Amino acid sequence: MQTYTIQTQGICPQAISYSIEDDKLHNVKFFGGCPGNTLALSKLLEGYDAKKAIELLKGNDCGGRGTSCADQLVCGVEQALEGKVTANR
Repeated sequence: MQTYTIQTQGICPQAISYSIEDDKLHNVKFFGGCPGNTLALSKLLEGYDAKKAIELLKGNDCGGRGTSCADQLVCGVEQALEGKVTANR
């Protein structure tokens, strides 16, 4: 299972980590932000198809910021699937 950690921009959490195995999301964790919302998002996405998550959540906006926790997560997932970010060691 490949695990990734991305630094975020424009949202409350400073970083997000997640794993991808067989194109499914696992172990999504937000470092900071609204605990209720980020925990709920993590639970809902556990085992969810990564490409479907991208389609569903990309471009989601939070309070006019132009991005959101969900958007930042799926932008990172998209980069991981395209091989543009390196997995943690």
